[in-house]
Formats: sequence, C-alpha cells, structure tokens
Amino acid sequence: MGLRAFIVEDSPTIRDNLIETLQELAYVEPVGVADSERDGREWLTEHESWDVAIVDLFLRQGNGLNIVAACRERRADQKLVVLSNHATRDIRQRCAQLGADAVFDKSTEIDALVDYCLKH
Repeated sequence: MGLRAFIVEDSPTIRDNLIETLQELAYVEPVGVADSERDGREWLTEHESWDVAIVDLFLRQGNGLNIVAACRERRADQKLVVLSNHATRDIRQRCAQLGADAVFDKSTEIDALVDYCLKH
C-alpha cells in the first residue's frame, strides 16, 4: 500500500496532474484535497488518516506557511512537504523552521517529490 496523501493546491489543473503523477509513479493514495488555508489546516489537524501532506504556499485564500505551522504537532510518521513555484533558499529555510520535512519546486523537482514519496 502506498502513502495516503492530502493535497492543498488551489489550481485544479496542477492538483489533478499531481494526483495522477503520484498515483502512477509513487503509488500514492489521495485521501483528500483542499484549495484554501482554512480547509487544509482544519482537515489536517482534525484527521489522523494521512501519511503525507503536500502543501502549496500561495493559495487563493490564505497561506500554506500557516498550514505548515498548524501541523507542527503531527505524529512523527506523518510527513509534511511543501510544493511551490517559490522554493527559494529563504522559503526553504522558513518552511523547515515551521516544521516542514521537505520543500520541492513545482517546475523542477517533481521527480524528487516522487522519490521522496517512494522512500517514505
């Protein structure tokens, strides 16, 4: 069985393509999606049935950094990764400070995200 993933991404096209890629290449099972900070934060903090959360930083409503911070007290086996077009050195450092396990660039590091999912 693959990882159970919850995905916070506000672009339906990117979200659908990401789900398809992760299902096919990394055997990831999507357990839910959200497109706003509030919905993502609420679902992730109220449910235990996820292994990895994949969070975009810039959402139509809210900010993914607040989701990362809200999930700081998750189980040790639950991984939270950021997938963003803005994966600068400063953003990576800030995400790590808030408790993210990894940060991947949407445009250049999808293969690295797939590898990460396969290893966890």
